[in-house]
Amino acid sequence: MRVHRPQAQQPTPPFNAPAARRLRAALGMGPEHVAYGLRASYGLPYATPDLVIAWERGIAAPSSPELTALAGVLWCSANELIGAPRTLREHRVARDLAPEDVAHAVGIELLAYERMEESGTWRGNERQSTALAKALDLSLPDFITVTGRDGRLADLLRGAVTARWQASVRPVAKVVPLERDVLEVVLQELHTDYQGRMAATPNRGGGPAATGSGESGQDFLDRIVDHFWTAVRAGAY
Repeated sequence: MRVHRPQAQQPTPPFNAPAARRLRAALGMGPEHVAYGLRASYGLPYATPDLVIAWERGIAAPSSPELTALAGVLWCSANELIGAPRTLREHRVARDLAPEDVAHAVGIELLAYERMEESGTWRGNERQSTALAKALDLSLPDFITVTGRDGRLADLLRGAVTARWQASVRPVAKVVPLERDVLEVVLQELHTDYQGRMAATPNRGGGPAATGSGESGQDFLDRIVDHFWTAVRAGAY
């Protein structure tokens, strides 16, 4: 698929690709109709069905002007096409801050900060990380994601639910700044939930129930970080 776009692009807001696809389908439009609308009504001569498909598949994301035009074609508000920020850059753009604003607030050289945005890897120390969370008004889950701790957290949580959760309290506390008693409650809940999924009694003559429990358990492990934050929020910690 070849997607032709202008070379100069404005910062890209977080884009909700499934919403764009759903809204288009609800209107009974094909990608070619959307592309025509972008060209004819919003002056985007490079808009093609391939570009629309790339947006909907998450291969590319519309810039701010393109997103506004797409919202017009799909008869919706731009907010309906904006997804939750995920990366450091998306959080900054969502708050309408320039790179130099964040770099100054955090106490990092502008070039170094821009390299972190480009690579998607945060390398600040604890003091700078705290300043980053304040500058971008990050929630704790967003802070963990932006600073690249999601992978480590997922590994620790999988170990907690598949083995002894008590042994994971201290390691998890080093990744997520929550009180020990809070982590103990949450990890125990996750452990109980996972073990309950895996303890389904097999049916006679085969084991379809066991197979189902295994699939449920794997799905739980695949989404373990989401389950962790859900448990934290449920306890209002």
